[in-house]
Amino acid sequence: MASQAVFFGLFLYLFMGAHYTGQDYIGSTVQRFFHFDPLLALVTVVAARLVYAYFAFALVTVVATVLFGRIFCGWVCPLGAVHQASSFLFKRTGFLKPPREDKASLAPKYYILVAVLVGALFGLDLAGYLDPLSFLTRSFALAVLPSLALALSNLNGVLYGLGATGLARTISQALENWTIHTTFLQGFSVGLLFLGAIALNARKERFWCRYLCPTGALLGLLSRWNLLKLRIDAEKCIKCGLCTQHCETQAHPYPNDKWKSGECVYCQNCASICPTAAIGFKLSARPEKLTNVSNVDLTRRKLLLTTLTSLVAVPFFRLTPSRKRASLKLIRPPGSLPEPKFLAKCVKCGQCMRACPTGGLQPALTEAGPEGIYTPMLVPKVGYCEYYCSLCTQVCPTGAIQKQTIEAKNKLKIGTAWVNKSRCIPYVLGKPCIVCEEHCPVSPKAIKLVEVETKMPDGTVAVQKAPVIDIELCTGCGICENKCPVMDDPAIFVTSVGETRSETNRLLLDISSGAAEDPYK
Repeated sequence: MASQAVFFGLFLYLFMGAHYTGQDYIGSTVQRFFHFDPLLALVTVVAARLVYAYFAFALVTVVATVLFGRIFCGWVCPLGAVHQASSFLFKRTGFLKPPREDKASLAPKYYILVAVLVGALFGLDLAGYLDPLSFLTRSFALAVLPSLALALSNLNGVLYGLGATGLARTISQALENWTIHTTFLQGFSVGLLFLGAIALNARKERFWCRYLCPTGALLGLLSRWNLLKLRIDAEKCIKCGLCTQHCETQAHPYPNDKWKSGECVYCQNCASICPTAAIGFKLSARPEKLTNVSNVDLTRRKLLLTTLTSLVAVPFFRLTPSRKRASLKLIRPPGSLPEPKFLAKCVKCGQCMRACPTGGLQPALTEAGPEGIYTPMLVPKVGYCEYYCSLCTQVCPTGAIQKQTIEAKNKLKIGTAWVNKSRCIPYVLGKPCIVCEEHCPVSPKAIKLVEVETKMPDGTVAVQKAPVIDIELCTGCGICENKCPVMDDPAIFVTSVGETRSETNRLLLDISSGAAEDPYK
């Protein structure tokens, strides 16, 4: 469908725009797509107990759904476009053969929606894992784009070998201009999940949209009141059943009284495939019966069971040592909210990781507990926090990372550097090395050099200048750890202690002010 191609192209354009261009300002449009997502808006507001003004755009999607049905899913959603395109390819290649009539239950996505909403009531944001925009952006940022960049880099070697240096240089320049990073800690798992979601379309057309998408479930419930109703002209209909057989989302167009408006994405395939042009969409203000909205037995008993199960499951997401003591390596981007609020607002979309010019922002796995999987953290071994950059604060769609100017950002402390004297070259080997001090970007420098005496194996004493950290000046940017010449395990490293955003993750706590209390209480 042309509209899907246009909106998918728009998504790619905005997505690719979230990269370092040599300037520190890239505008706010790169995350605008997220602000039209009603599920992200609802869950973020409920979980964080904060209203984020940009999510007012989600009302546009809500109103459009109430008036015209799930047109967002069928005409706008970029992940829906990917699934429809892959379903089309699977059908053309014979991997997917639509059944005559599909009677499988569509309940799973509604159960997922209930679980997400129950979690939000208790400050647990689960929407980002299965919301289509977050899932697609994360997959592209951490897996699809890096894999493409690696493939092009390998192709360059072949092109140089064949003498096509002009084309090879063009590709190299393009990769450099777009700042595509190819190192992500969870890139494999993210890519595997994305490929798995695509592969499911070989079993059922638009499998994700039918059974897994909580945003689709929410929009399906809202579409109960929509004005566009499918109608079949009984005089023209020859009862061939093609419309139902080829329906992308199992909306069951025929017979007309079984049509499920909550599952219909108004793709018009049923109307286009009808051999007698018997199918049309008429205006009607009468709301659908709730039992006709989807093929889901939304009984009170099942809803109660799903809710109770979700209530029991919520605490399991918070069984993590980080509730008692801050995680050593959980270094959040500058401008991040305090951890409980950060987790409640972060939708794990990966925009900040895509924008980071050094590739230092990486998806967490166990560092923040189960509810923090795929949230961003700085890994200095991979990349550091660039002193003259605040791009990650500009692209966050939910305000989990607050916008910062360069001046304000450089006053924030995200961690503290420490010297491992048992591995530091001047301390252990008595050899000269001042790499960390040279790269320290703050002024005055947080890394000072002092003369130290090192006893050598032959009994002599070597005197060299060695680094010490002024923890009051250190911002925890991690460039010292990143540039340390001790390759396997750097002799200088950064931990999260001392971060500005936390009142408890300190070296010295002010007990009288209550700063040592559990931040989750």
